[in-house]
Amino acid sequence: MAEAARMRCPFCGVNDDKVIDSRDSEQGRTIRRRRQCKSCDKRFSTLERAEQALRLLVIKRDGTRVPFRREKVLGGLQKACYKRRVSLAQLTAITDDVEDRLYRRGYKEVDSVEIGRLCIERLKSVDHVAFLRFASVYLNVERVDDLLAEIEAVKETLPEPPRPGQGALFVEPGEKPDADDDAGADAGGDAAPA
Repeated sequence: MAEAARMRCPFCGVNDDKVIDSRDSEQGRTIRRRRQCKSCDKRFSTLERAEQALRLLVIKRDGTRVPFRREKVLGGLQKACYKRRVSLAQLTAITDDVEDRLYRRGYKEVDSVEIGRLCIERLKSVDHVAFLRFASVYLNVERVDDLLAEIEAVKETLPEPPRPGQGALFVEPGEKPDADDDAGADAGGDAAPA
């Protein structure tokens, strides 16, 4: 029987550890292992993900092809949700769903705009402002009129009422925005660390 693979300890660099706990995470897509170094006794975690048999290439707008990286999708979502009340768990779930949809199709190549559209579809139900931020980049909106048209389209399809904590995207003339809106976060309390 072959010996189990060992991880290099991030603290002391020794390649001798033992697994003390294993758990499924991300709905069974990954396994999180808690390890303890036999040399320095420090604990650390590793995350194992099954390697996709299909290598997916992304066709960028300029025609170049690059390997699909879920980290880029998650990073784009995080930028769109900056200073919004959207958790990392929600963004990871969106990323997982987009990745699953892409691989289930079985294609070897996918257009970057299609990835953006899948993200937009999911982000729209999570946070309207983040959706518009993301859409303005991935739909390549170049004119204010195009963005206004997109906003009007969103306004017509908004689910009523917005999810708790989201705040209103559109405020009627004469109304005050919710006290919990991001304007208050910029003034103090919820500022993100630099």
